[in-house]
Amino acid sequence: MNGLASQVSGWFFVAAAALTWLGWFLLPAKPGAFFAADDFTRIRTRYSAWIWLYRFHIFGYVITLMAAAALAVRIDGAARALAWPGLAVLAAGALVSALGAAFYYHMGAWGAMDVGKQTGNAASAFLPPLQVATHYATCLVRFGRVFFGLGQVVLAAGLIVDGTLPLWIAVAAAVLGLAAMGVTMLLPDELERYRPIFHLNAAWMAALGIVLLLAGSGAGT
Repeated sequence: MNGLASQVSGWFFVAAAALTWLGWFLLPAKPGAFFAADDFTRIRTRYSAWIWLYRFHIFGYVITLMAAAALAVRIDGAARALAWPGLAVLAAGALVSALGAAFYYHMGAWGAMDVGKQTGNAASAFLPPLQVATHYATCLVRFGRVFFGLGQVVLAAGLIVDGTLPLWIAVAAAVLGLAAMGVTMLLPDELERYRPIFHLNAAWMAALGIVLLLAGSGAGT
């Protein structure tokens, strides 16, 4: 059972890391916390790429939830008391992040069609009403980051108790989780400060997936 669970969760984590990171990295436009008028122009020039890459990005978050559920199956004994709550909160953070990303996905596509073909005051007039809704979306972004980070910290403790994966996986999870919570809560209006943590989290998920795949291949079925 552990061999199969390791293989399934490993592939899920690798897929989640690839989709989440590449989906964002390859976007034709990367808006900040709030859209600017020229964002919509860039999105419109590569509209199909925006649609599909953002879909990949959002699917990455959802597959992260699936990876967390699969990893929970692998963990037995007393470690479950820490690992399972950690994975549950991590999964909740990934789902909230998907909801936040869905706002930018939809508004970027809508704005590109409505504003990308306009100029001057007509384009600028679209932005003030959008900023009000974006304030709510940034709350989802913050909550997603904090919940994912909290889940990583608690999961790290569970992985240490479990003892079946390398210690550095747990240590990296704890460091990234604490960094995510610290940066997001101490600098709530500077959302771009989180960007390095986003890249490192993608690398951590990919590394965790590879470690699980190796463990599963050696554990049997």
